[in-house]
Amino acid sequence: MSLFDDALSDAVPGGNIATPIAIAAGALLLHHFFGGGSSPAQAPAQAPAPAPQAAPGSFLNGGGLLGGLSGLVGALTNAGAGGQVNSWVGNGANQPIDPAHLGQALGPDVLSQLSARTGLSQEQLMQGLSQVLPQLVHNLTPNGRLPTPQEAQYDAPSPWGR
Repeated sequence: MSLFDDALSDAVPGGNIATPIAIAAGALLLHHFFGGGSSPAQAPAQAPAPAPQAAPGSFLNGGGLLGGLSGLVGALTNAGAGGQVNSWVGNGANQPIDPAHLGQALGPDVLSQLSARTGLSQEQLMQGLSQVLPQLVHNLTPNGRLPTPQEAQYDAPSPWGR
């Protein structure tokens, strides 16, 4: 299993990464969850400093609806959830995020795309993601910071079982 899969299974209740909410969380961070054909969301007005370039398929900035983990952190921070996000990245307790605030940060286009892909209503998405994202981001930032591109390298399972 890859680092991302491990982090996701630890964040999703019951560890089932095939649930619609796990798929939605993955779609926010990984380009391949949308078959490589999604277009990225518009960048926030004041984007954070550019993240280091990661290899294709990386959860750091390898695509997804918000440009990977860096894009998600930036979008949430720019929407006023910096305190919560910092708690998720840091080593202390994860602060909750209000589902409505999360929905505002993600925006209607992202919520619409996630809803269409998962079959969940936007309200269900916001509720589920508000429960999953704090632990997922925490799991993906075990050193209290965004990972380096080398740490974020997507290690897809080999078809040969190696």
